[in-house]
Amino acid sequence: MSAPTLAARRGLGIQPGEGSAVVAGFLFFFCLFASYFMLRPVRETMGIAGGVRNLQWLFTATFVVMLVAIPIYGLCSARLPRRRFVPWVYAFFVANLVGFALATRAAPDNLWLARAFYVWLSVFNLFVVSVAWSLMADVFRPGQARRLFALLAAGASAGGLAGPVLGGWLVPRIGLTGLMLLSAALLAATLPGAGFLFGWRRRAGAGVPVADDPVLPQDPARPIGGGLWAGLTLVARSRYLLGIGLFVILLATASTFLYFEQARLVAQTFPSRTQQTQVFSAIDAVVQGLTILVQVFFSGRIARRYGVTMLLSAVPLATGLGFLALALWPAFGVLAAVMILRRVGEYALLRPGREMLFTVVDAETKYKAKNVIDTAVYRAGDAVSAWIKTAIDAFSGHPAVVALTGAVLALGWAWLGWWLGCRHEGRAGTEPPAARLEAAPGRPGGA
Repeated sequence: MSAPTLAARRGLGIQPGEGSAVVAGFLFFFCLFASYFMLRPVRETMGIAGGVRNLQWLFTATFVVMLVAIPIYGLCSARLPRRRFVPWVYAFFVANLVGFALATRAAPDNLWLARAFYVWLSVFNLFVVSVAWSLMADVFRPGQARRLFALLAAGASAGGLAGPVLGGWLVPRIGLTGLMLLSAALLAATLPGAGFLFGWRRRAGAGVPVADDPVLPQDPARPIGGGLWAGLTLVARSRYLLGIGLFVILLATASTFLYFEQARLVAQTFPSRTQQTQVFSAIDAVVQGLTILVQVFFSGRIARRYGVTMLLSAVPLATGLGFLALALWPAFGVLAAVMILRRVGEYALLRPGREMLFTVVDAETKYKAKNVIDTAVYRAGDAVSAWIKTAIDAFSGHPAVVALTGAVLALGWAWLGWWLGCRHEGRAGTEPPAARLEAAPGRPGGA
């Protein structure tokens, strides 16, 4: 290997034997996020078509569907080996996309089909992303995650950049039906990557014993076990997981407040659906381009130097400042800047940091409790905050009240990020292995 290549790998934090897993993980996330972000601008336009005043109902419907899906997911994850369960989840959603493509071709202007697609895509994106990060937390050890998760997340950002650009260019040529079929093909392309990563796990990842913690995690060839609602009970029994759940709720609240303001201001500023789709695509492209730069050149260095605590607390503080700016200048340009700042921070810092929290727990927690937090808890935060936003608008009639409320919540969000980061650092590096195992969520005596 040449000296420049070695220097580049060291700069990125990649150690010998890890390069193939980084490439596989990068491509896995690229295909997954290109598949989703290709359709995201379509979802936003469909949400506005159903009426900005009705968005809270779509959020509530998404939460209800999520509650129905959780026990089905729990049953499948309990009985299927992880090596089979992960590909089956993606194959199921591929079939869904093909079905929507055929239905859209038959009834392209059906409003209820548009609403169903909005709800389905809102469920789809959380499930597939949650399972993807469960896979990564299962494959990589905590030390590897700290060095490499930002690089894997860069694959998600690259896919998130390619998806809307490719979708915006292709939709006039192949139509919405063709776009959905292409999205299904990209999602299907993740299946070989999952198999490769599980194989690499045995050779150089979490399946290899290390000196400071010789106890191996559960073999992916065996089912996880547990009940239908095991994810909920694991969360309820652990302060660590409850803290992660509250962190996700505050993240969802900040996102929802800004999302509703975005829908309102875009509807006021850009009257046609074509312009609205172009604006959403442009914002997505800017966000993903900036995110890639931060992930490749800064996120890993910040994680290695300052730890998970910095990743989880810096973005909430910046979001709080953004809410204050929006309270003073409630214009579309200011909102766009705050949205871009928050989303770049979430994808480049918060998401890798949040996923690192799950590298120190057992397999059942990684796949069940994590999925409950990433899906049901997140959408519960969406639904509740959507109605809170609606109530604040009804009583105050001024957008600044929502912005100031968001700023106050962001301060609590930042403190919680600091607390979670400290707990993770203790589990990953400062406690003896036996203590870490005894304190792991989902085990007797867990925190």
